[in-house]
Amino acid sequence: MDTFAYKGISDGKYVEGEIEAINSDEASHKLKEQKIIITNLVRAAKGKKKDEKKGEKKKSSFSLFGKKKAKVEDVLIFSKQFATMVKAGLPILQVLTMLRDQLESPAMKEVVEDIRKSLEGGVTLSKCFEKYPELFDNIYVNLIKAGEASGKLDVFLLKIVDSLEKKENIKKKIKGALMYPGIMFTVAITVSAFMLIKVVPVFAKMYDGMGIELPAATATIMAMSDFLRGAGGMILLLSIITFVITFRYLTARNEKLKYAWHKQVLKLPIFGDMILKSMLARISLIMGNLSAAGVNLLESIEIAKSVSNNVVVLESLENVKKGVFSGDTLTKLFLRDPLFPPTFSQLISVGEQTGQLDEMFGSVAKYYEAEFDTVVENLSALIEPIMIVFMGLMIGGLMIAMYSPIFNVGALIG
Repeated sequence: MDTFAYKGISDGKYVEGEIEAINSDEASHKLKEQKIIITNLVRAAKGKKKDEKKGEKKKSSFSLFGKKKAKVEDVLIFSKQFATMVKAGLPILQVLTMLRDQLESPAMKEVVEDIRKSLEGGVTLSKCFEKYPELFDNIYVNLIKAGEASGKLDVFLLKIVDSLEKKENIKKKIKGALMYPGIMFTVAITVSAFMLIKVVPVFAKMYDGMGIELPAATATIMAMSDFLRGAGGMILLLSIITFVITFRYLTARNEKLKYAWHKQVLKLPIFGDMILKSMLARISLIMGNLSAAGVNLLESIEIAKSVSNNVVVLESLENVKKGVFSGDTLTKLFLRDPLFPPTFSQLISVGEQTGQLDEMFGSVAKYYEAEFDTVVENLSALIEPIMIVFMGLMIGGLMIAMYSPIFNVGALIG
C-alpha cells in the first residue's frame, strides 16, 4: 500500500493528513466516505511536488489592478467546468490548476490562480471566492459555504450553475423581447428625420414655384423640416440629452423620485408584468437554494435582495424580513405586500404547512419562469404587428402629406 498526503475541507474547516491506499482512486473514495472535500491529494515522499510548488510560486501572482475584468460569461463557463470536474471526484487544487490552463479569459485565469494559491495556503474555498464580490456574489459564496459544511460541494456547485444559467436566460429573453421594437423604432425615427432634413426641402422648393395653397398636413411637415434644419434641431437634441442626464441624476439622488419611477416601471403595460415575474422567479430560486443549503430565513431574504436594484422590490423584501424577525409567517407577510401576487403567497403557504419550504420555493420559481416565458412569447407576437403599423403610419403618413398637393393639382386640372 502507498501513503497519500491530502488536504481538504471537513465541516467547514481546513484539514490535512495522510491516508493509506492501493492507489489515488481508493484514497479519494476513503476520504469521501469521511465526508472530506479533497483540495489536494498526492503520493507521500514525492520530492517533485515540492519543486513543482516552488516553481508555481515563482510564477508570482499579477495584480489585477488595471487589467481587463472578467465577464459574466467567463464566470458561467468557469462555474460549469468547476462543478463538472468536482463532481467527477477530482481534487479541487488539481481542478483549479487545470482550469487556470484551459480558460481563455486572461482576467479569469488570474482570478482562478489567486483562488488556487489562497486555497493551497490553507484558506477555505468560500473565503477564496469571497475576495472577488464583483464576480462571485453573496449567493455564490453562501452556496459554496453550504457545500463545504455539508461535504456535498458538487451538489451545491451544480445549484450555482443552474442559478447562473437561469439568470442569464432571463436577461437574454428580456433583451431579445426589447431588441426588435428597439431596432424598428430607431429605423423609423432615423428614416423620418432623414426625410424631414433632406427630402422635404426638395418638395418645399417645388411647391413654392407652383404657388399653390398647401394642405394643413403638408404645411405642418414643412414647418417641422424648417425647425429641424435650423437651430431648432440642435436645441431639440440638446434638450433631450439634458433631460436624460438630469432625470438619471435626480433618480439617483432623490429617493422619493427614484421610488416613484421604480414603482411606475413595475406598472408599465406588459413590460412591468414581465419584469416582476422574472424577479419573482429569481427570488424564489435563490431562497429555495439557500434554504436547502441551511441558510437561515432572515439571511436568505437579505441575500435575495441582490436580485434587483428596484427600490420598490428591495423595500418589500425588507418589510418581509422585519416581519419574519417579529415572528410572522412568510405567507402572511407576502399576502400583506401588494407587490407579491396572491398565487405566490398561496404556494409559499403550502411549503410552510408541509415543512418543505425549499422544495416549494423551487416549484414557485418554475411556475414564474413558465409565466415569464408566456409573457415574452405574447409580447413578441404582439410587438411585430404594432411596429409595422407604427412604421406605416409614420413613414407612410409623411409621404402622403408630401404628395397630397400634387394629387390636388391633378384633380383641379382634371
